Amino acid sequence: MPKGYVIGRAKVTDATKWAAYAAKSSEVMKIYGGTPIVRGGQMTVGEGEGRARNVVIEFNDFASARAYLFSPEYAEARKLREGAGEIDLVAVEGA
Repeated sequence: MPKGYVIGRAKVTDATKWAAYAAKSSEVMKIYGGTPIVRGGQMTVGEGEGRARNVVIEFNDFASARAYLFSPEYAEARKLREGAGEIDLVAVEGA
């Protein structure tokens, strides 16, 4: 069965609020079996629009990645992020 991934691209405008969100979302990630593969670090835009903060979280399968994103626990974390920046998040199935 293919792995599942949550991929995020973010622009942070309030580091304090974002840190509270990151801490809570990391707790939730563990509940759903997620393992961070990419968290920030250097990046270069090859094409299109890039964002400074990029995240890739690996899950056992697509269903687990999706469950994490739509969980009530993650919804609580998301509230902490309000007004702290912009983010695009997708759940994808691995190859």
